[in-house]
Amino acid sequence: MHPALTKGSVAVVTGGASGIGLAAARHLARLGMRICIADLDTPALAAARETLIFDSTAPNDVIAVPTDVASRADLTRLADRVGETFGAVNVLMNNAGIQPGSTIFDAEGNWDRILDVNMGGIIHGSQIFAPRMIAAGQPGLIINTGSKQGITTPPGDPAYNVSKAAVKAFTEALQHTLRNTPDAQVEARLFIPGFVYTPLTSHGRTERPAGAWTPEQVVAFLFQSIERGDFYILCPDNEVDRRTDEKRILWAAGDITENRPPLSRWHPDYGDAFQKWLKS
Repeated sequence: MHPALTKGSVAVVTGGASGIGLAAARHLARLGMRICIADLDTPALAAARETLIFDSTAPNDVIAVPTDVASRADLTRLADRVGETFGAVNVLMNNAGIQPGSTIFDAEGNWDRILDVNMGGIIHGSQIFAPRMIAAGQPGLIINTGSKQGITTPPGDPAYNVSKAAVKAFTEALQHTLRNTPDAQVEARLFIPGFVYTPLTSHGRTERPAGAWTPEQVVAFLFQSIERGDFYILCPDNEVDRRTDEKRILWAAGDITENRPPLSRWHPDYGDAFQKWLKS
């Protein structure tokens, strides 16, 4: 087990009121860790705290802090509150995210909010917490939730793709910096979920699609991958196995190296070639 994941250590999970964030917080609570969940100030946040108290042996080991991760000031207040309540943070899971949908010529303002939450929340959260975690001199782990859409960038939701592509690039740079910082015991991981049935992905559906994993399944895969020492935690689901994910990623990179049109997987001149290559 990673040395940061020990009984009595402190974890902060943003987007912790539901979905993957709540499942991760419950996993950490069952390890005996002290937990802070951060999310928008809604009834779901209070309900999630009650759920975590049920999982924890000590109610005082669970706090819920209303936080808008798009606000640097909110994130700073979050870090201060956790420090005052529990002390040094050992695990930071920058997980909060939104997906309202977007188009290239978006007139609804979705781009600004998506980038502020999905990209800004992770960048600013890491910038605020990581120096404190390094200074504490304790084992630390930063988990940033990305997406396969930030790697293969399929058409249909460009703002979300841009935000998650930024998370990938930032987390790679963060880990490079951490491993080259003298005496730092903090590491970063890029968490890349597959198709997971959560409030973010339900789109009005009341039952989990057969192809989707549950939040609990993807969280179990996350922490198994951390135990193996993986940086890129590329999750499968019931529709897509790892081999297919790997080939999709390689084809996307090949658009550059082979000088194909961008997003050639969906280009009429290359669609058949992609399908043939995928099956080869």
